[in-house]
Amino acid sequence: METLRNFGTTAPGVVVLAAFAALAALACSSQEDGTAEASSGSSSAGGPGTSGSGATGGSSATAGSSTTGGPSVTTGSSGGGGVGGSGGSTASGEAGTGAAGSGSSGSGGETQSAGCGSATAPRSGRFSIDVGGATREYILAVPDDYDASHAYRLIFAWHPRGGSADQVATGFGGGYYGLQGRADGSAIFVSPEGIDQGWENRGGRDIAFLRAMLDRLNAELCIDQSRVFSTGFSYGGMMSYAIGCAMGDVFRAIGSMSGALYSGCEDGDSPVAMWGAHGDADDIVPVENGRSARDVFLERNHCDQQTKPVSPTPCVSYEGCDAGYPVVWCEFSGGHAPQNNSGESIWNFFSQF
Repeated sequence: METLRNFGTTAPGVVVLAAFAALAALACSSQEDGTAEASSGSSSAGGPGTSGSGATGGSSATAGSSTTGGPSVTTGSSGGGGVGGSGGSTASGEAGTGAAGSGSSGSGGETQSAGCGSATAPRSGRFSIDVGGATREYILAVPDDYDASHAYRLIFAWHPRGGSADQVATGFGGGYYGLQGRADGSAIFVSPEGIDQGWENRGGRDIAFLRAMLDRLNAELCIDQSRVFSTGFSYGGMMSYAIGCAMGDVFRAIGSMSGALYSGCEDGDSPVAMWGAHGDADDIVPVENGRSARDVFLERNHCDQQTKPVSPTPCVSYEGCDAGYPVVWCEFSGGHAPQNNSGESIWNFFSQF
């Protein structure tokens, strides 16, 4: 398959208006579903303008030195439940990346990571990691009753342009686009921090960041290697598409909200299950660009053009896809915002695997 890139355009002068509209829609949908995000600011080439401002969170408490090969962690919880709330200061210092090692097969078809059984698993908090000489950060959420002998789902949730890791981790509905509450302790969540508040993925730097996080997390936590997922809104949805393109051999499924191929699409042949949603009146990331991203996975998963309706309306599932690799597309009436009930829809899509 050829490398695909679809940079599209962002209409000038409409970003702020679209942002207010998205905020209103998200505020309404969050009451049901917990997927609200604030949107403001202007966009730059290659990405949509979606950023949030909100209540300032508290500083994270420093947890002390890290173990060999592990991260420097801050375990204090981020304050403020508002959209885009700042998570406070983080621990200084960098940590090297650990090797993932080989996993072992567990019960129920699980493929356990090398970190299963470790007595020194990290706690929830903000971490830093060196990626090619650059310090990158992410927020980790480990279930309160974490069991090192049980392999958990791993879900990466990427923020929109102008957003932050804290925005995703402490947003409405329990955070992580409404997935954390629905997971009920069955998943480990990661909210990475973008460079310049986005995921341009220049030179593959954000995919390299992801690979470094995976190496560390697989080495330190008990993760089911067959159930790794990615989701995000706007630029976060674009990063999820880039992950599906480049790492279908690692990720079981992706869920993209209002995304496109602005973060790139590396060559790849491995199928990946895909759920996507896009507003038909999106004037920040045109729906045509979202359809182009969808079509990559229709081809990758050998799907037919025939569809059948699935819940919720107006979502459809494509027929003829490779077994276990469905493609669901939800093209709804609206602009640049997540579809109502997207948290529930994405969780239901991920949890079938």
